[in-house]
Amino acid sequence: MGFLDIRNVTKSYGQLEVLHRVDISVEEGEFLVLVGPSGCGKSTLLGMIAGLEGISSGEIAIKDRVINGVHPSKRNIAMVFQSYALYPNMTVGQNITFGLEMHGVPKPERDKALLDVAKLLQIDHLTDRKPGQLSGGQRQRVAMGRALVRDPDVFLFDEPLSNLDAKLRVDMRTEIKKLHAKLKRTIVYVTHDQIEAMTLSTRIAVMNKGYIQQLGTPKEIYDTPANVFVATFMGSPAMNVVPARVVVRDGAPHAEVVLGDGSKSLLAFSQPSLAAWDGREILLGIRPEAITDPEGADRKSQNIVSLKNRVIVTEPAGSDTFVTMGLGGKDVIARMRADVDISGGDDFEFAVNMEKAVAFDPKTEERIKP
Repeated sequence: MGFLDIRNVTKSYGQLEVLHRVDISVEEGEFLVLVGPSGCGKSTLLGMIAGLEGISSGEIAIKDRVINGVHPSKRNIAMVFQSYALYPNMTVGQNITFGLEMHGVPKPERDKALLDVAKLLQIDHLTDRKPGQLSGGQRQRVAMGRALVRDPDVFLFDEPLSNLDAKLRVDMRTEIKKLHAKLKRTIVYVTHDQIEAMTLSTRIAVMNKGYIQQLGTPKEIYDTPANVFVATFMGSPAMNVVPARVVVRDGAPHAEVVLGDGSKSLLAFSQPSLAAWDGREILLGIRPEAITDPEGADRKSQNIVSLKNRVIVTEPAGSDTFVTMGLGGKDVIARMRADVDISGGDDFEFAVNMEKAVAFDPKTEERIKP
């Protein structure tokens, strides 16, 4: 039993089921991120936890108390919205303490709570201003302050950073992470941004078409994706997924891939169980950082395979250089050092870390497990 339990929950609108048997147990103090493309059901699920959406079947419980049908105001949750939802005619201080006032909390307690939260969020110098006088980042801090001041069991964040510019999003990500480390409260956070999901969470639920595709730590999601969808959705650039064929040589399985010029090359797997797929087609998954130049290869890896192929294009990106080559009829991206000496049209000897490679069944698109 977790602190927040979502048990076999579904959501339907008439005959259309949009969330399908969702099971997630969230421990106290955990930071769970629901991530997925638009329309995958993540905000609907958050709304069901908050009580803003009804539950068609299943149960949601907080601290072993089933909250199906319980009014949102009685759930002891606090929600931070994408749109901030601040009252424009109230000061920052009044916005933060409005909920406490509505619940009959005495003014001295409200004032102390405001002071504590405003200092924590570094907005104590803004409490007399109106929302219209604040920047986007300051408004988001006020919205967070309004949630924090209530001392809830669970914080719910619905894409809180999507209205901010790129630099401010990075800054606010850091602030939210520091806040969670300090408060150790339970957070459920919705985003479509996989970088936010990877950097903020203790666990991630990757969603698509109303289903949980995978639930795990950021490392589990990134290194061992459950299927092709998770592999290509999580990561920037995404995991390279190319068609290949398993060929066994001297008892060891290899991935036979087609190079840009139509010739073939063998890449030795580090997963012996793939020998059972001898002669069969697979989808080979390799992260861009697992393909580099020989000098930049991971010195700890026991399985660096050389692959000579022609470079299509290079893209300098400051700290990295992204290099594109053709493999299996697909464009494959390698992530290399900024100072690597490489140009489009070169025949280059790539170093592929096959310890990081994963294989997928092309029919089901599920990862082939050891």
